[in-house]
Amino acid sequence: MTDLRHYDVIVSPAITEKSTMASEFNQVVFNVARKASKPEIKAAVEALFNVKVASVNTLVRKGKVKRFRGTIGKQSDVKKAIVTLAEGHSIDVATGL
Repeated sequence: MTDLRHYDVIVSPAITEKSTMASEFNQVVFNVARKASKPEIKAAVEALFNVKVASVNTLVRKGKVKRFRGTIGKQSDVKKAIVTLAEGHSIDVATGL
């Protein structure tokens, strides 16, 4: 039985060129909740995907000011987690949960 709080910790997989390159080194990148801690992220990934996590690195991408048709808007800050999986484990982020 997975805890429903795990779904609040992991927002979505981050599918970018850089995260695709990281998958060669057994790493997966997720957008996570701003208040999520590394142990919470590790527990959520292990519970939801049935894998063993070796380490978790986090970063916060600060929001940018963008223009659309002359109107100024601000993107919100995004916290990302780079999850390194143990040997022999893998996650296919294209299929989803």
